[in-house]
Amino acid sequence: MPSVLFNVKRWVKAVVLAFVTLAIVGSCALAVAPERAIVSAVNDPQLEWGACPDFFPAGCELAVLQGDPAENNSDIFFRVPPNSALPPHYHTSAERMTLVSGNLQLTFAEQEPLQIAPGNYIYGPAELPHEGFCTEGDPCVLFIAFELPIDAIPVEQ
Repeated sequence: MPSVLFNVKRWVKAVVLAFVTLAIVGSCALAVAPERAIVSAVNDPQLEWGACPDFFPAGCELAVLQGDPAENNSDIFFRVPPNSALPPHYHTSAERMTLVSGNLQLTFAEQEPLQIAPGNYIYGPAELPHEGFCTEGDPCVLFIAFELPIDAIPVEQ
């Protein structure tokens, strides 16, 4: 009988120690600083603009706002000069977009062309081919949120 009692006491101590450890770890997790909020403006000189894939028009640029483009859930600004055609392409990820400046015509496969003005929201389903044209005037700047790693795959016509 003493060995059973000894094992019960050991088990109770182990359980109590586990709960205390979880409580300490949990309180430490709460003490970790939360992710910081950010604000980005299209004309911010601190933005790092890089080139778009080669099949996009000259002058096309993008700037990563948040996240890692090779990972899930990243956001970018995408900018093209006025009078630029965006060739047919698609993305593995869905896109959630808002036109920040310029006027853009977007055509998604098997849909009528959409006239996009600043402030308009556009949802582009994953793998749905689309093409566009940035009209005269200001450069077209899109804010784009990607769910999956960022890619752009040209559609051969």
